[in-house]
Amino acid sequence: MILLSLKILCQDKRIVELYDVQMRLSIMLYVSDTAKSRILEILKGDGRSKDEYFVRVSVTSGGCSGLSYNMDFDNTDQPNDQVFEDKGIKVVTDLKSFLYLCNTTLEFSGGLDGKGFYFNNPNASRECGCGESFAV
Repeated sequence: MILLSLKILCQDKRIVELYDVQMRLSIMLYVSDTAKSRILEILKGDGRSKDEYFVRVSVTSGGCSGLSYNMDFDNTDQPNDQVFEDKGIKVVTDLKSFLYLCNTTLEFSGGLDGKGFYFNNPNASRECGCGESFAV
């Protein structure tokens, strides 16, 4: 929650009004419905509970565009973890990676021509052809 104060000054430098505005910023990581379904299938198939395990995503240097996505299932919290929950799926990332992943949606595409899990990242200025790496 952010508190903004707005002061309006008259020409004679008197404060006329003071407004306090509270805004909730929507900054997080999102999970699509198809990704949620696939995550739950994988956890169930591995005998894991969504209450004990979460999706850990991160960004590392590498790939043809400079930065690469990583995704895994984890059950151990780390210092500086940024924790989000969307559609009942807990998604965790480190603070540095979150700077690149802010407002990104984890997607899933199946079938013969599907990509599997992929990231719809509004911060990416370009992506490689395979979608495995990106640049900002």
